[in-house]
Amino acid sequence: MVGISKRFAGVQALKDVDFEVYPSEIVGLIGENGAGKSTLMKILGGVHRQDEGEVRIDGQPVRIQSVSDSIRCGVSFVHQELNVLDNIDVAGNVFLGREPLKGGPFRIIDRKKMWADTQPYLDQLGFSVACDTRLDCLSLAQQQLVEIAKALSLDAKVIVMDEPTSSLTLSETEKLLELLKHLRTKGVSVIYISHRLSEIIGFADRVVGLRDGRNAGNLGPTEITHENMVRLMVGRDIARSSTESYSTGTARLKVRNLRTRRFPSSEVSFDIFGGEILGMAGLVGAGRSEIAQAIFGVDAAIGGEIILDEEAVAVTSARSAIDRGIYLAPEDRRRSGVIVEMPIRENVTLAAMGRYSSMGLISHGAEVTAATKAVTSLHVKAPSVETAVQNLSGGNQQKVVLAKWLPLEPKVLIFDEPTRGIDVGAKAEIYELMHTLAKQGVAILMISSDMEEVLGLSDRIAVMHEGRLSGILTRAEASEEAVMKLAVGKTNAAG
Repeated sequence: MVGISKRFAGVQALKDVDFEVYPSEIVGLIGENGAGKSTLMKILGGVHRQDEGEVRIDGQPVRIQSVSDSIRCGVSFVHQELNVLDNIDVAGNVFLGREPLKGGPFRIIDRKKMWADTQPYLDQLGFSVACDTRLDCLSLAQQQLVEIAKALSLDAKVIVMDEPTSSLTLSETEKLLELLKHLRTKGVSVIYISHRLSEIIGFADRVVGLRDGRNAGNLGPTEITHENMVRLMVGRDIARSSTESYSTGTARLKVRNLRTRRFPSSEVSFDIFGGEILGMAGLVGAGRSEIAQAIFGVDAAIGGEIILDEEAVAVTSARSAIDRGIYLAPEDRRRSGVIVEMPIRENVTLAAMGRYSSMGLISHGAEVTAATKAVTSLHVKAPSVETAVQNLSGGNQQKVVLAKWLPLEPKVLIFDEPTRGIDVGAKAEIYELMHTLAKQGVAILMISSDMEEVLGLSDRIAVMHEGRLSGILTRAEASEEAVMKLAVGKTNAAG
């Protein structure tokens, strides 16, 4: 890709960017949210067209004007925001638009052949799910594996992976990275976009950095370190998150014998102290998100008790949780955390319209004032508060989710995968925000599949296994090995 430039509504997304990848090469593409990584790859994938510049494949100029053009050129994608249909089965997603047919003049889909053709790709990923399983029965991480299986099925020369491990566990991530190394030996090239810099170290052959829509530099194999990548992305060093604890040692939220619809026979009990960050770890499907959704009332618990500030509360809906100061930043922010078609202003004020209205009429001025204050305090990068959330980067969308809750003075704030798909700079800002909230006495439940994040931020770590609490580790007891033992079902006394 040579001299690529692209503008959106007056905003310069890319300016004269050069990017290349060689056969059998894994290139790490890094940059802060909004740096232009996804835009550059969407041009390669036929989603956008460049204003200036040229794309060449095998040395020859090509016109990529659609996704079909990109696929014909041998490019396959795994997008950060899932591109699947959840009302059809796994095999139907893998071979969408390429379904094998049978019969005479009334050609119909040969489902048995499609299932048989899909199975080898699932086996490659170590993904044990039936090919005829509908996607709405799968977790976000499992749906992501379906996306990866679809990319493998296209037999591409170049596979672009945009945050492919953002919802995967440590073991699933290791399997994926080994698979990509295997594909490299077969001549496949991989463009790997990730904010988990630890994955890129020892995995990528080369690293390319973008900053503010421009080339920021390259790193060779011996130069790929965490510090060098951070400097390439943001032009400065990032301060490490504070390890200071603000826990009061007094329970602000008590969960007693909580049972969820997903695991109706499992009872879960734990406390979160005021000012504490309680990390919640476990393998995908262990029941962590179900606990969060039950506490928030979006999928009400079928049994148990929630006690807030020593008072039993009935949380039967999200509104009842909000009224009591219990808030959730959900795992899938685009689907459940924001309304992407609406502007920042309306998203920020949506949870408490009564604050910004009089006699049933919403005050536009009050909304603008509140949204502007939130955008400024959380450093949301956007042209204005009237910008649609769908036009923001992943990190800035997450900040809008948080901007909705912070003015409401939370007592309990649940972060479900708080930094999924977020760059290192935005991560540092969200970590600092967590510590600020903890210092104010807020009880924080942080669900994360990022082991470094869980170990680095948590005062204590609660570990889930198949709907049950395997144990709770203090900061002194916590290690990657200790967490993984509990995650696979080796219990200890939960504290």
